[in-house]
Amino acid sequence: MASMSHLIAKPAPAATFPLSSPRTSSGFRPRRRRVTVQRVSCASPRGGERSEHDAQKHDRRDVLLGLGALGASASATLVSARRAGADPVATPDISSCGPADLPPSANVLTCCPPPSNALPVDFTLPDATSLPLRTRPAAHSVTADYVAKFNAGIAAMKALPADDPRSFAAQASVHCAYCDGSYSPEGFPGVELQVHNSWLFFPFHRCYLYFFERILGSLIGDPSFAVPFWNWDAPDGMRMPAMYADPSSQLFDPRRDGRHAPPKLINLDYNGREPRFFTDKQQVDHNLRVMYRQMVSLSPTPSLFFGSAYRAGDEPNQGPGPVENIPHGPVHIWCGDPNQPDGEDMGNFYSAGFDPLFYAHHANIDRMWSIWKGLDARRHTDLTDPDWLDASFLLYDETPKLVRIRVRDVLDIDRLRYRYQDVPLPWTAARPTVTAAARRADSFLAPSAQAAAGAAAKKAGEFPITLDEATSVTVKRPVAVQRSKAEKASKEEVLVIDGIEVDRDVAAKFDVFVNTEDHAAVGSGGRELAGSFVNVPHGHGHGHGHGKKGRGIKTKLRLALNGQLEDLKAEGDESVVVTLVPRQGKGKVKVGGVKIELMH
Repeated sequence: MASMSHLIAKPAPAATFPLSSPRTSSGFRPRRRRVTVQRVSCASPRGGERSEHDAQKHDRRDVLLGLGALGASASATLVSARRAGADPVATPDISSCGPADLPPSANVLTCCPPPSNALPVDFTLPDATSLPLRTRPAAHSVTADYVAKFNAGIAAMKALPADDPRSFAAQASVHCAYCDGSYSPEGFPGVELQVHNSWLFFPFHRCYLYFFERILGSLIGDPSFAVPFWNWDAPDGMRMPAMYADPSSQLFDPRRDGRHAPPKLINLDYNGREPRFFTDKQQVDHNLRVMYRQMVSLSPTPSLFFGSAYRAGDEPNQGPGPVENIPHGPVHIWCGDPNQPDGEDMGNFYSAGFDPLFYAHHANIDRMWSIWKGLDARRHTDLTDPDWLDASFLLYDETPKLVRIRVRDVLDIDRLRYRYQDVPLPWTAARPTVTAAARRADSFLAPSAQAAAGAAAKKAGEFPITLDEATSVTVKRPVAVQRSKAEKASKEEVLVIDGIEVDRDVAAKFDVFVNTEDHAAVGSGGRELAGSFVNVPHGHGHGHGHGKKGRGIKTKLRLALNGQLEDLKAEGDESVVVTLVPRQGKGKVKVGGVKIELMH
């Protein structure tokens, strides 16, 4: 492949992994021009989950205006190219990859992959008779021989030239390209493609890690080799695995938070500050209760677990699922170096792939998908919406050839020929408990309790509001009677924090409490803590690349309430009091509204 003379490498003492793609003399390839056709919304009778705003907004998805002016044959071609009522997100030809929205301090010019001389091929499942079943081990439990082989594999990837798609540099760039605005969805130039904050989060990272693992195994001549997972959800794995903390190792990254090297325990609810007066035992208990809340309490249905629907033509960041918020986000920020301009490496999506620890973190995130399905085989199923199943990504395999892989291809990890080491799940018994600070939020609340509630947090005025301090709002429920078990199984009451706006390069977190007089008295194990929103910095939003304007993202948070209302004995109340408490990025987050809806 052609040499890459424009590359900018990561500065010492980090290893140098330049990101590459052929460009013009200015450093960027012009995007191929596409014909754009204005669209107007039209009710679509298709099944499956739709974005909540689908019935109201005029968007780019449904009806093509001016087809008649294009002529009958052109109209037929366009209509046949898009199945009626089908809008899966698809990655365009990688030659259309444009500049990413990188922070001003970023030391790379581009996140685009090396070019392909051939058209992409469709993914086919590996042959079970020729490919051994790989077992991904818990990182804290591996042997010295495993560590040596893993080091050899990463060293082999780093030794490849940056214009080889199997190189560590090119693989690290994959996350940047898909997460920082280098792509637009097929057919929608000018719209950012984003694989975070929606139902694409789990499947994209599974695809990405699958090919990373295949490449690494191929380079060391061991197709049975499997990458490790960082077992941060169990006490034995709650420290950074030792093999990543050795400065002489290929797995080491100097751009990490030095305060969090072993034997420091991770905080899965990290908000930029260390918990005060936490013993190790308290930190472990805290983490286990966080895991129960995110994996069990907040994930009763596929729609809530995977995140909000995100279809071709939608604006990105439709809404994350609970696991993407926490622990995924806090682990990224906990690992990143606060002394770097933008929290590099793990603390910013554009640079996260440069830290080998990233792949162990996301292996455990992928493991959470498999575990969740096993917690309740009847209710915990994959989504069936064809727009999710047919969403696709373009990634290089170990040969290397460019492969188009769809979500439907990666639902069964046995068929992908890997599995996870079986380890205990202590968090399944760590159900949060009601604290003394809990209170009812109905019209019979005693005056003294009302006064205490007013003192604990300011009352929200007219929305939108800026979260510069703890703010409470009374929210009417869609039902004011205690529902039967069957009714609750049929529909979940969901607290929706809508219109969340934050600059994309800001690390932000706020907690959401329900029916509490004093949120400061409620710890991570308190049932009154309904959930949290987390933003991991990703890009700077200069408005270049794909015509994007502005620096912010706009999204929403959805929190399941059925179990919480039952535990707080609030199922018969007409309303609840919701308190929003900024933890990180105070004064930099806006909220457009708070409501409760019934969802399947």
